[in-house]
Amino acid sequence: MEIIAVFIPIIAIIVSGIALVYALWTQNRERMAMIEKGLDVSSIYKKREANPKAAAKWGFLLVGVALGLLIGAILINQTELEQPAVMFSTIFLFGGLGLLTYYFTIGKTNAKSE
Repeated sequence: MEIIAVFIPIIAIIVSGIALVYALWTQNRERMAMIEKGLDVSSIYKKREANPKAAAKWGFLLVGVALGLLIGAILINQTELEQPAVMFSTIFLFGGLGLLTYYFTIGKTNAKSE
């Protein structure tokens, strides 16, 4: 049984690597086929516009997750609640509150400008 525990991460890494290589190979074949047919490939290489407010979204989310971890640890220490249920629920609750805070402070102005 211990030998299986050793091989699980090794197999997971190998399978992930194969999937990544296959995805890149398929993408390359698709682009080469487009070039052979004479299609415009420049649309593939267009860079997306940078969203300067994306950092704020991640910041609000991560602060919410950190608060969820902190409040969850306090609740587990001070009450008799189940550890996994409290941690998961507080992380999701405060992470969601962080995203709602982002939406109501910054996100609404983003939607209006578009």
